[in-house]
Amino acid sequence: MAKIKVTETVLRDAHQSLIATRMPIEDMLPILPKMDKVGFYSAEVWGGATFDSCLRFLNEDPWERLRTIRKEMPNTKLQMLFRGQNMLGYRHYADDVLEYFVQKSVANGIDIIRIFDALNDIRNLKTAIAAAKKEGAHAQVAISFTLGDVFTDEYYANYAKQCEEEGADSICIKDMAALLTPYRTVDLVKAVKSAVKIPVQLHTHFTSGLADMCLLKGIENGLDMIDTSMSPLALGTSHAPTESMVAALQGTEYDTGLDLVLLNEIRDYFMTLRKKYIDSGLLDPKMLATDTNALMYQVPGGMLSNLLSQLKQAGKEDKFVEVLKEVPKVREDSGMPPLVTPTSQIVGTQAVFNIINGERYKTVTKEFKGLVKGEYGKTPVPISKEFQDKILKGEEPITCRPADLIAPELDKLREECAEWVEQDEDVLSYAMFPKVAPKFFESRRNKKYGIDGAHSNAETKVHPV
Repeated sequence: MAKIKVTETVLRDAHQSLIATRMPIEDMLPILPKMDKVGFYSAEVWGGATFDSCLRFLNEDPWERLRTIRKEMPNTKLQMLFRGQNMLGYRHYADDVLEYFVQKSVANGIDIIRIFDALNDIRNLKTAIAAAKKEGAHAQVAISFTLGDVFTDEYYANYAKQCEEEGADSICIKDMAALLTPYRTVDLVKAVKSAVKIPVQLHTHFTSGLADMCLLKGIENGLDMIDTSMSPLALGTSHAPTESMVAALQGTEYDTGLDLVLLNEIRDYFMTLRKKYIDSGLLDPKMLATDTNALMYQVPGGMLSNLLSQLKQAGKEDKFVEVLKEVPKVREDSGMPPLVTPTSQIVGTQAVFNIINGERYKTVTKEFKGLVKGEYGKTPVPISKEFQDKILKGEEPITCRPADLIAPELDKLREECAEWVEQDEDVLSYAMFPKVAPKFFESRRNKKYGIDGAHSNAETKVHPV
């Protein structure tokens, strides 16, 4: 068997999972040349919540961040996470915006685009896969892993096959909520590997304390690539430690070929950052603890803390367990969506309303109505007509690909943000976050003309999401 390839997540998902995506580029810069020498299969450096966080909290241009990393890591493939037709925002966008975003991502340094859809609706991936391939990038499609009667190994194998037929260059099993167990991993990896001819990667979180065992079992049963994080920002809600996995596979047929001595030098650097983040309050040591709640309630760790904070704001903290029990009911009513951004927030918030009001669906959020209507795509299980009628109150559900109903919008977006544009990519920053981007553009302009905007930036930096 070929050597196992490693995707290093410390520059994106690891800090997104532990410190709400607050690692600024200046904390990355000193270590990038050393990381470039390791020989990682890829470094995940962009996408996910990094784009939002750069603009909203760090007063950084996300495009400039990407260009900087590309310059400092010329020998490593750079990877990003891309939410299908949502891209990096929270709604579906027109195809012309998506195609332009992919074009600019690749032009600024991205080699691998990991594309996923929250509902595993292949229709929401078609444009993104085609755009990535047109630009010469590697289109990796991620399967959102979740639990439920419909989510059998056969379901995932069939979906993987669809993705391959659509043009995916590789498949990633994306276990965002740490729901995989080692022996489920064996069966799942075997099923997916037997369905496709392209490479298969596993992305899982350490929340429930099982990630390294899942990776090892997956490797033994045919995985080609794994996601890990440098150990100072591993474990807890992050990933399995890179150095430990490299050591575990050394001298075996699965040897990664990565140098532990060099990795330990990189570890030393990230240990100083870890101390800095703990001292500043950005990294709560509790985030590094094992939590098997995810396995009991099938709710991702980030969603648990979200639900708790919503209840605290309403002075109903004592209803936490009731809400956790309500989540699977709401999920069942709404077609069993996997709980990943944005569906985790949609289902969770609706469950909170149901419990606080003491009556189910007395108040229905705009987003939940959209989910039931089909605005996010086709749910894994059909929603009953009776439930749709109750929620939609006479509105017709959407049965086509949602983006087919969105008119081209790139020119309109260009007009809206014309006064701020200093580079082509600015229209895409505006498209993703139309309320946040102008504040960033203004701050950038002030800086350019010597007006100090540092005070407001310093204030936003210290507040975790």
